[in-house]
Amino acid sequence: MKKIVCLFLLSLFIPRTKAQPSASTKQKTDLYLLAGQSNMSGRGALGGDDTVSVPGIWMLNKEGDWVPARDPLHFDKPKIVGVGPGFAFAKEMMSVQKPANIGLVPCAVGGTRIDTWVPGGYDEATHTHPYDDALIRIRKAMESGVFKGIIWHQGESDANPALIPGYEAKLRALISRFRQAIGNEKLPIVLGELGIFKEEQKETKGRINEIIRKVAMTTPYCGLAGSTGLTDRGDFTHFDESSAKTFGKRYADVMLTIIR
Repeated sequence: MKKIVCLFLLSLFIPRTKAQPSASTKQKTDLYLLAGQSNMSGRGALGGDDTVSVPGIWMLNKEGDWVPARDPLHFDKPKIVGVGPGFAFAKEMMSVQKPANIGLVPCAVGGTRIDTWVPGGYDEATHTHPYDDALIRIRKAMESGVFKGIIWHQGESDANPALIPGYEAKLRALISRFRQAIGNEKLPIVLGELGIFKEEQKETKGRINEIIRKVAMTTPYCGLAGSTGLTDRGDFTHFDESSAKTFGKRYADVMLTIIR
């Protein structure tokens, strides 16, 4: 009995490190959903401080456990996943708002059309259900924090003449579904423009960007992260690591204007 008491008293004086998100720290953890396709997942080359964690920034890994955040955040296509905007976004939010914890919930799946981001939607390439899987991760994350926003980047797979006409309605419906699932009709959402890296992309990606801008401008508590000046990694599709990080900061800047 004396031994137990001594151990208890000793534990009171042991220094404690900053705890990871848990039910007991729920109100102190700001959650952000990262969703869309490959440019949200990240395809930039890893290097430098990309794999170095930052105190207070966490990520929900594939197994549903909170671990220190570092690139790559996503796991949709493990052989090619790399630097995306999510980590830079979190760093900027942390530096400005200084919350106790930020919890990132990566859910993007490379190559997905917006049609797969519906209940029951299936992505054959990854054998996943992007929207349904995101809901599972959203519910898991909500045990440990409160959602403060969503950053979304998707549309490359819908940038063709046959799919463009229906894109606006589907994007608006997706925003509504996410907000209903999280239980906050005023949840801030930042939409990202597609990168246009060569002239012939202006006709298709340019039209998707017009829709994204329109939705962002006409939806309450929604904002737009622009892609002007960003560069690709040489494939005319994916942002390079530098641009992915710049894009993440742009997402944060816009998110902060909505939250404020």
